[in-house]
Amino acid sequence: MSSTWVNAQKKPNVVIIYTDDQATLDVNVLGAKDLVSPHMDKLLLSGTTFTQFYASPVCSPSRASLLTGKNPQRAGVPGNAGQDLSRKSGLPPSEYNMAEMFKENGYSTYLIGKWHLGYQPEMRPNQQGFDYSFGHLVGCIDNYSHFYYWGGDTNFVGGPNRHDLYRNNEEVFLDGQYFPDLMVQEAKQVIEKKSEKPFFIFFAMNTPHYPYQGYAKWIKYYREKGVVSPRDLYAAFLTTQDEKIGELIALLEENDLREDTIIIFQSDNGHSTETRAYHGGGYTGPYRGAKQCLFEGGIRVPASISWPGKIPANQFRDQMSVNVDWMPTLIELCGFVTDTSDMDGQSLMPIIKNKMATSNHEEGYCWEFIRSGVPTWVARKGKWKLYANPYDTSRRDYTYPEKFVLFDLENDPGESTNLYDKKPKVVAELKTLYKTWKNKQ
Repeated sequence: MSSTWVNAQKKPNVVIIYTDDQATLDVNVLGAKDLVSPHMDKLLLSGTTFTQFYASPVCSPSRASLLTGKNPQRAGVPGNAGQDLSRKSGLPPSEYNMAEMFKENGYSTYLIGKWHLGYQPEMRPNQQGFDYSFGHLVGCIDNYSHFYYWGGDTNFVGGPNRHDLYRNNEEVFLDGQYFPDLMVQEAKQVIEKKSEKPFFIFFAMNTPHYPYQGYAKWIKYYREKGVVSPRDLYAAFLTTQDEKIGELIALLEENDLREDTIIIFQSDNGHSTETRAYHGGGYTGPYRGAKQCLFEGGIRVPASISWPGKIPANQFRDQMSVNVDWMPTLIELCGFVTDTSDMDGQSLMPIIKNKMATSNHEEGYCWEFIRSGVPTWVARKGKWKLYANPYDTSRRDYTYPEKFVLFDLENDPGESTNLYDKKPKVVAELKTLYKTWKNKQ
């Protein structure tokens, strides 16, 4: 599709549905056959789904990459953003982001849901290109009281329990109202405006991130099906999420906007195995790992893009892709002239149009994540993945004796056979790849 065609007509609306701690395969059509997810199934099948799509191992770096088209280190968010005013970390205001891009191109811009890209006043959504924002600033909240309960004297995010619900920098109190419902209500107001200006909605869901607070009817459903803990609670929250996604898309359809709207769907990272998440609940199939590590289950996420009549439907692509690719993709689809030369991503349109196209990252891609003060990193090229200082959050009681592990993902997607000692040339190439990448950060 040419930019000329886009410019000749009203630019498309864009909605990014960004879920929180949704596991690699946790959509029914992706393999989670115990899961009731009709709306996510329909959304994925209405467009092109990526089956080898990557993000970051935790929330803030993933969001920074999405919004800047850069890897987290270059975007200035290598780890989770600060959760109170004493912590300065977050998305630097100097970074050009997606909301600013859409605003420059005549869009109304909305953040609905979770921010988690900085608590400092200058880092908040209204100071970073969003005309309107509603939601919570920190990593998670109770869905009814809208309090952040997970601080403590020894917790690295610290601090007392506190209320965290804001509309345009003003604290709002909506006691007892279910946060996923509030998100849909906010989106309804945007969609029903029927403005002449196109809109960009970053619909950043806090589901299925703990606390697992799905509808009681779904908890009952899964338990009656014999689904055991913690999968029952996690699945109930995911199916509740599915209902909210269905309601959001129904609003577009009822207002005759679905065919004029690009929808991107993605999870920010893998599922949680933290104590607060009952040590799991997500489904990764053959993939090991979870949130907070660089095994596949931590960084390989469900992802798709849909635009009826413009993006091919019922398509699956297995080329390695990364969330830094979304911003260049939207630039192409919306016909913007934004410079992408400083971004780490490339448009996914060649892959969407041609299932035989090569990956945008044929030359390799690297991740780095500091865990308990120790840098862990991955260098990936083709089927080969080198992981330094490995740690598996799906096996928290296990300590790897090896400093490096090398996997052939094509033949060993479960990362079970370490080929480090058998492939010295591959190891040398990947170490060089990482060193070169590190020097550019």
